[in-house]
Amino acid sequence: MLNPYLLRNELHLTAQKLLKKGYKLDISAISSMEEKRKKLQIKTENLQHKHNCLSNLIRDAKIIKKKSESLKKQVSESEKALQASKLELSFLKEKIYNFSMDIPNIPDDDVPEGNKSSNNKNIKYWGKKRKYDFIIQNHVEIGNKLNELDWKSSVQISGSQFVVMKGKIALLHRALSQFMLDLHTINHGYIETYVPYLVHPNALYGTGQLPKFSDDLFHINIMNKNSYILIPTGEVPLTNLVCNKIIEEKDLPIMLTAHTPCFRSESSSYGRDVKGLIRLHQFDKVELVQIVKPEKSMKTLEVLTHHAEKVLQLLELPYRKILLCTGETGFASVKTYDLEVWFPSQKKYREISSCSNMGDFQARRMKARYRKKSEQKNYFVHTLNGSGLAIGRTLAAVLENYQHADGRVEIPKILQKKYMRGLEFIN
Repeated sequence: MLNPYLLRNELHLTAQKLLKKGYKLDISAISSMEEKRKKLQIKTENLQHKHNCLSNLIRDAKIIKKKSESLKKQVSESEKALQASKLELSFLKEKIYNFSMDIPNIPDDDVPEGNKSSNNKNIKYWGKKRKYDFIIQNHVEIGNKLNELDWKSSVQISGSQFVVMKGKIALLHRALSQFMLDLHTINHGYIETYVPYLVHPNALYGTGQLPKFSDDLFHINIMNKNSYILIPTGEVPLTNLVCNKIIEEKDLPIMLTAHTPCFRSESSSYGRDVKGLIRLHQFDKVELVQIVKPEKSMKTLEVLTHHAEKVLQLLELPYRKILLCTGETGFASVKTYDLEVWFPSQKKYREISSCSNMGDFQARRMKARYRKKSEQKNYFVHTLNGSGLAIGRTLAAVLENYQHADGRVEIPKILQKKYMRGLEFIN
């Protein structure tokens, strides 16, 4: 959530910045609630002071053994008025809090303005696109021809937008995840982490998926037990590891990675593309999360994005890096880079990783802070996350970019010996 100071003292400037994300802040509503809160706060404080004074008087009366029914009555009435005012203030604060939970993060000044993909800024292109002297196939056709992507069985078992993988393609899927984890833990310094795939709603409020994106989530209701939600990304459990914690400054940065399944109902914007492995209800991803000091977060975004890029570079998959415009930047994000890998069958780049700096937005929701040793004071941390990478999409990109005329798929050299049992081709 946003720093309350911005809504109390820089309301109009904040509203202008939020408009860049396409969000129109209801200034009159928040102004009205804040004005009422200030008055109620003063009223409650005055009632508290009055009640304290009366309590002191009755205490003194007891000491000198002087009975005063009138004083007792005043104390009782004061207590009732104070509790009523506190309750009203509590309800109002909760209303302001709920209002604030729907407000997105403010984009960084470096983010280009706009609300279309054409307003995104190309940062760089990497890799050489392969040339083919035959009619290329998409990854669905390749998988079907190899008889190792089974769509019919997945529909029978679970419905559309699921997949069953078999044989060498299933092995390649596993190899990619192991390769990514090894790279990020051994070379980049992340701590491999195993996390729950079912979380309480509070965890998703903390990272910003709730309340806005409730329809995109799979909700699990167990009779007479707490409700759970299947994680849409490993970001949720990883980032919530610092929820309600005060971290010592010397322990920052915290760098975590996890391989998890991800579950998305694709009921809103996720469902625009449902071709093959591009959009699934269940898919795997290796997630990168960093918890850092505020002054380090923008530099960390560049580093974290480079870590995701390294996967594509070692797999020798052509890609581009783009800086998302304000309207395309996510709800909780200050600044986001997307990595898009080349799909030759579509003759276009498709998103394979999104790397974001959330600033203190998630930390405020989760009450995640760190203690500055020099000041003995607590500050909100900054949180960052990124895909390192989406495994199904990486698999699809490998199948398409490494296809041969005879139907075989070459395995990237980085995977052959260590992760694919010495195999050079899938056929």
